[in-house]
Amino acid sequence: MAKKTSMAKPETTSRRVSSAASKVLRSKTASKAEKSVAASALTQAHNPKETTSRRVATAASKILRSRTASKEAKSAAASALTQKVKAKKKA
Repeated sequence: MAKKTSMAKPETTSRRVSSAASKVLRSKTASKAEKSVAASALTQAHNPKETTSRRVATAASKILRSRTASKEAKSAAASALTQKVKAKKKA
């Protein structure tokens, strides 16, 4: 009998967040960072093996703290951060 490993469930982007990310990508006023984060969230919509890069995670964090970012951009940023690979603890 094989042992079960305790791995976290792979995350994917929901339809609602995918729709928000699509709006950000089509927006003429969205910043380059907002579009980058939205693209990352869309990439992860159907592929749980895709993860958010450190660069995109940094941009997502800034978007979440921004007062001027749209609701859609913040939704995509939150999704992208959820799918960030956690740093390994050093022993």
